[in-house]
Amino acid sequence: MTNESLLEPWLRLRAIDGLGNATILSLLQVLATPEAVLRASVDELIERGCSRRLAEAIKAGPSEDGLRGIDRELSALRRSTCTVSTILDPSYPSRLRMIADPPMLLYISGALREEDALAVAVVGARRATVGGCQLTEELARDLAAAGFSIVSGLARGIDAAAHRGALSCGGRTIAVLGCGIDRTYPSEHAKLRRQIEEQGAVVTEVPIGTAPEAHNFPRRNRIISGLSLGVVVTEAALDSGSLITAQLACEQGREVFAVPASVKADTGHGTNALIKQGAALIECADDVVRSLTPQLEEPMRRNVRRPRFNSTTPDSMDEQQRLVYEALSHEPRTVDEVAELIHAPVSMVTVTLLSLELNRQVRQLGGQRFIRM
Repeated sequence: MTNESLLEPWLRLRAIDGLGNATILSLLQVLATPEAVLRASVDELIERGCSRRLAEAIKAGPSEDGLRGIDRELSALRRSTCTVSTILDPSYPSRLRMIADPPMLLYISGALREEDALAVAVVGARRATVGGCQLTEELARDLAAAGFSIVSGLARGIDAAAHRGALSCGGRTIAVLGCGIDRTYPSEHAKLRRQIEEQGAVVTEVPIGTAPEAHNFPRRNRIISGLSLGVVVTEAALDSGSLITAQLACEQGREVFAVPASVKADTGHGTNALIKQGAALIECADDVVRSLTPQLEEPMRRNVRRPRFNSTTPDSMDEQQRLVYEALSHEPRTVDEVAELIHAPVSMVTVTLLSLELNRQVRQLGGQRFIRM
């Protein structure tokens, strides 16, 4: 439950026409609290860099519509289980506070913890390939098992795969929304969101009730990168919003990593372009861990565990299993396709795939298609 008396001055500032996040943060640097900003005289506000028109608007306070909006938001918060952290709160994420344009308010469902300072963002295409999602799940799982919280945007495709990968090993994950904390976008991720809230947090900077409008998402991306030590892009087209996140990460002084892709894959052109521009090429979680660990202070470094990789290798299988396994890849193949590749009966391939699936070495998709785990 958020303290209404402490939150209301922040909401009053946000409700003033023409007063944006950057100006509020600039005024707070000299006046220290939102209450002091609201009490300041017009002349004092002008001395602090405001135009006369803006200073008079601050002194006049929110409009009637603005005041009604504040009442609605406080009423909604009373009914909600979420909390609101201001940039002046000790619990506000320290790494996010350091970016050029940190959110003034952060709505939180679930819980942020101190260990979330050890975080990596994993983002990518909404229209991702099956192989891209599989690789992302494995990468996020291994990073979470190594002690990193996984940050992403709850979107379809790569983002959802990143969250699921972290959840699969009991790790922590943070979803950053481009809508109000009372909404889930896309709606089909409602169950995934509940799992994230149990093992991490869902956060946003926009007011309760805000729809998932397009202009919210580029600004949402700066929070994804701002919460993280680095950003991993696993699959992205050239026009992907993930490249915006990567650019913001560069501007914030964060590391940028990219998974290379086939030059013929549309969803890989973005990651290949990032590598050309200087992003670190990675193939597994250990590449990320090796890059980030030397930059950490000693107390945080002690929380890093070396990734435990999937023990699925041809060496641990019998000859029949090895043949079938090596005929698979991260692109789905049918039983018939595998049988044709290894010149084996369909019945033998079916039985072998079942044993590999039971050993969590392959995964079955719809239409009796299989991929490697």
